[in-house]
Amino acid sequence: MRQLIEHIKERARSDRKVIVFPESTDYRILKGCRAAVQQGIATPVLIGEKPEIEAAADRLDVSLDGIKIVSSLSDPHLDVYIENLVRLREHKGMTKADAQRLLSSSPMYFGTMMVQTGDADGLIGGATTTTADTLRPALQIIKTHEKFHKVSGLFLMYVKGRLLFLADCAVNIEPSSHVLTEIAIDTIETVKKFGIEPRVAMISFSTNGSANHPSVELVREATAMVRDKATDFIVDGEMQVDAALDPETCQRKYPDSKIMGDANVLIFPGVAAGNIGYKLLRTAGADAVGPILQGLKKPVNDLSRGCNIQDVIDVCAITVLQAQNVNADGNYL
Repeated sequence: MRQLIEHIKERARSDRKVIVFPESTDYRILKGCRAAVQQGIATPVLIGEKPEIEAAADRLDVSLDGIKIVSSLSDPHLDVYIENLVRLREHKGMTKADAQRLLSSSPMYFGTMMVQTGDADGLIGGATTTTADTLRPALQIIKTHEKFHKVSGLFLMYVKGRLLFLADCAVNIEPSSHVLTEIAIDTIETVKKFGIEPRVAMISFSTNGSANHPSVELVREATAMVRDKATDFIVDGEMQVDAALDPETCQRKYPDSKIMGDANVLIFPGVAAGNIGYKLLRTAGADAVGPILQGLKKPVNDLSRGCNIQDVIDVCAITVLQAQNVNADGNYL
């Protein structure tokens, strides 16, 4: 895991991006931003009132050198952001007065508008707010790659010397087979950007026809669709986690498997399974980074409220890497 993160940091240093942090007085954010400057991986922006942020930094003995502070109440770009927000949300009844109140009172909305207009390259939230509160402004303002495309949450996990990618662990409670296919394809693209060859297991409580149930059939349908779209990669399923990760078990349960117990991408049938699985592994001592949000036009990422300073640094580097893959039209390459 650390080797991958260090590789991502090196790539981040080659083309540093501006990353905005709405939760500006949290000690983990302040110390994480300080480290991001010291390590040269990003140019952090904190949203809030300067006296409050400076007081919090003083208490922590954290230097704010190299960190920009932006006020959602008095920033000179506020009028432009208000106009843009009205244009984006007027079909939902958004007025100029509504937009001004929202942007002035919500650092998350203000920061998201900075990303949308190009004044920042990515946003990181979630240290003190829920996934829903971090994701809602992004869905309303930045939006997804395609209409009706779903956002999903990916975790990087290091378990007993093994690097795994788990999705969706954060957003989609009961995805359809088409949504599950989108999640798998987005995860394949993300893993490729990390420079790793994806080997995908579509997870179920059934392995290779051992059970029949609508949820199993959903995974089978998604597996077939992912195989049609990702023809250059190994995609197996439906399969249980033990068959995906243990060669001997896979040989017994799924002798025709191409994964043969060596999956590095696990696509879960819903967020309940994904979230429980990742938290069990983390509670057992596995290292984890994420969730990394997939499917948006520009990078917005969601820290766990239980995150630590290292998590902030790691997600910052990954957000920079994502931002490096946004083209001049504002869409992922």
